[in-house]
Amino acid sequence: MERYRNSGGDSGVSSYEIGFDYIIVKFSGTARTYRYSHRKAGQNHVENLKRLAQNGSGLNSYINQFVKFKYD
Repeated sequence: MERYRNSGGDSGVSSYEIGFDYIIVKFSGTARTYRYSHRKAGQNHVENLKRLAQNGSGLNSYINQFVKFKYD
């Protein structure tokens, strides 16, 4: 997994892994990972998550606002 840059300094996300049709996110303070896929969260959301992860900003907020419980 790749370490999340966390430009804002206040994210709950610690790392992520990007696949073709999914993103796996690991949050700070837990060993559990969450996989968001095109199938469950939707292609638009997953592609937005990938972009935010690579930019290092806004990932945790986006998850909480749009896909919090749409993980596989």
